[in-house]
Amino acid sequence: MSDVSPPQYDAQVVLYTRQGCHCCENAEAVVRKFVSDITRVDIDSDPELLQKFNTLVPVVEINGKVRFRGKVSPMLLERTLAAEARQAAGPAS
Repeated sequence: MSDVSPPQYDAQVVLYTRQGCHCCENAEAVVRKFVSDITRVDIDSDPELLQKFNTLVPVVEINGKVRFRGKVSPMLLERTLAAEARQAAGPAS
């Protein structure tokens, strides 16, 4: 039996990163435990993003909102994704 479970949340996740960023690689590994579809954006390819996020990467945006800068806490990430899923589901009937 494997300890690895498939990603369980459906959210639009954007990971702002740059080449050679070890923290960015770690952040992606954490996010992939919960979400399978991640859009990676290299900030060095866009002067506006470079100015906005230069020393803050990795930056994790979930459903259009920046939720993490720097280190990504697995516990806080899971709580954030669960809250986003509840919000998307709407009020319980």
